[in-house]
Amino acid sequence: MTALTRILSTTAFKLAAIYLTSFSALSVFLFVFISQNTDDLMNKQVVQTVDAEIQGLAEQYAQNGINGLVVGVERRVRSPNSNLYLILDFAGNVITGNIAYLPEKVLSETDGRIQFVSYTPLGLPETDDNKAKAIVRIFELPGNFKLLVGRDLGDQVHLKSLLGDALTLWLVGMVVLAGITWFFLNRRILKRIDNLSMSSRQIMEGDLAGRLDVTGNNDEFDRLASNLNVMLDRIEHLMKGLKEVSDNIAHDLKTPLTRMRGRVEAALRRELTAKEGQECLEETLVETDELINTFNALLRIARVEAGSTGAQLIPLNLSDIVSDVCELYEPVAEDEGIAFTFEADCSAIIDGDRELLAQATVNLIENALKYGRPESEATQPTIKVALTTKDEHAILSVEDNGAGIAKADRERVCNRFVRLDSSRHAPGSGLGLSLIKAVVTLHHGQLQLTSAGKADDSESDEHSGLCARIVLPLKQGHQGEEEGSNAWDKAQKKNATS
Repeated sequence: MTALTRILSTTAFKLAAIYLTSFSALSVFLFVFISQNTDDLMNKQVVQTVDAEIQGLAEQYAQNGINGLVVGVERRVRSPNSNLYLILDFAGNVITGNIAYLPEKVLSETDGRIQFVSYTPLGLPETDDNKAKAIVRIFELPGNFKLLVGRDLGDQVHLKSLLGDALTLWLVGMVVLAGITWFFLNRRILKRIDNLSMSSRQIMEGDLAGRLDVTGNNDEFDRLASNLNVMLDRIEHLMKGLKEVSDNIAHDLKTPLTRMRGRVEAALRRELTAKEGQECLEETLVETDELINTFNALLRIARVEAGSTGAQLIPLNLSDIVSDVCELYEPVAEDEGIAFTFEADCSAIIDGDRELLAQATVNLIENALKYGRPESEATQPTIKVALTTKDEHAILSVEDNGAGIAKADRERVCNRFVRLDSSRHAPGSGLGLSLIKAVVTLHHGQLQLTSAGKADDSESDEHSGLCARIVLPLKQGHQGEEEGSNAWDKAQKKNATS
């Protein structure tokens, strides 16, 4: 009963029942309409035939009397057709005709109106199986003679029977086909829905790696499953990111908080001079600011990844943004003894957010300033910033000659709070590349990390420095127009003029 109730409550069964009922009602209506109109038309034709026969017999009766009428009827009786004739004398005896039996009540109606009667054909015994239908007219002639002229309705009854059988066969066939269609459709739909429900239940129980089945038919279920799988991929990515953030916060922020707490406890256990107390507060304030900056960076990354920054992607020149950032960091690099160069041989028009792209450029340059120093102190550090276009993409690259990043670590280093052992001595929280990756993803671009001087990782040399590339799609219709001089030279000339 439970299985039957479940089947009867499915949408497939309800739709099949609605369609079956609708088509059955329409079929019955069409049968009644066709049958009724066909019957009326054939009745009119039969009446016309009977009237034509009456007209001919009336002419014979007028010319030759009752004897001529009898002769004419006998001649017509011998002709094989569906016409009916009967002549009775004043005593009700049959003079001639092709009707064996007709009810007395019918013979008493001699007004010539149309009558639908049952009769027994001549030569057959009077039984119910031998009775047939007919249309007749009966007239009373002088001398109390009676004349019956009619036509057998066997063909008409047979046609009705054929239409009835056709309707019955049609309805039975439609029910059978509807049942077969419903069975396979219901089975297929229920199976797909059960698979979706099972997969959803597994995912709700914590299996975030589970996905909905895609059969490859590209039907509505496949499109729904594909879209849901994309959503599940996004949810799994966000949940993994949340778990990693939680783990990294607990790991990376535990040390500065413990240090701050130890400093405060040490200050409370002994009496400090005003100078010592001020120094303790200043150190605590510095670490507090670092923690606040870390949380601000996490919040910014989360907002960028969620697309809730309110960023509006508008057409802008990436060369102007990068040249402004380089103009700010060129003096800093010079103070630290770093050879800083910037080249932009194109005007890269993209759809983007100025603030986020400037932040991503700043993070790339700061990473190069912090970690891009060569291992040999005799080698001068260099940072090369370049903006080019290729294959309808703008490519911003920041290249240094430091130790670089091993190929195995380049994907991992873009995660939150990931810091390589070689960079632990430098200040930072390990969120710079995570923010860059989030900004680039928001702009439908890519972040590529390769060895300096290499276009890809096919021949990686982790000690040749690092080249970080941001690849962004150019705005359609702007393929990078060549300029006579680079944007950095223009900025330098502008400063010299001012």
